[in-house]
Amino acid sequence: MAQIPSGLVSHTRKVCSLYKRGVRMLESYYSDRAKFRYQAVLLRDRFEKNRNIVDARVAKQLLLDGEEELFQKGHPQPRYFPESPEGIAFERFCTPPDSVLDYWDPIEKAQYPKFFAEREVLKKEYEAFYNKMYGETSEKTSKSDK
Repeated sequence: MAQIPSGLVSHTRKVCSLYKRGVRMLESYYSDRAKFRYQAVLLRDRFEKNRNIVDARVAKQLLLDGEEELFQKGHPQPRYFPESPEGIAFERFCTPPDSVLDYWDPIEKAQYPKFFAEREVLKKEYEAFYNKMYGETSEKTSKSDK
């Protein structure tokens, strides 16, 4: 049976997310790898000290305090991965539409005969599907559009 996603996130997942965001923030502050690793070990130790807390109210309060501390100590210019939504290379390269292949030279198409044969079959199937869904266009309409 497929897993149905829900909007609920467990406390454990929230803590893991907080830890990961904390480590990423430390990466922004410390460019020297040794200093960064030292601070990351200290951060991990802070999380490990509160690992076995059983009381849900105390655990939730610690999580909220951690979120607040992360917000207060956040880096003014955090590092982002280049391809991530905030990164410098986000959506830099666009994928050309499939219709570009219609303008290939026949010599170029001859290099990939199986692909273009299958593509022609799929185009005919799509055209039949389109005409079934929306009806065929008359020649008068298509000529008057030009």
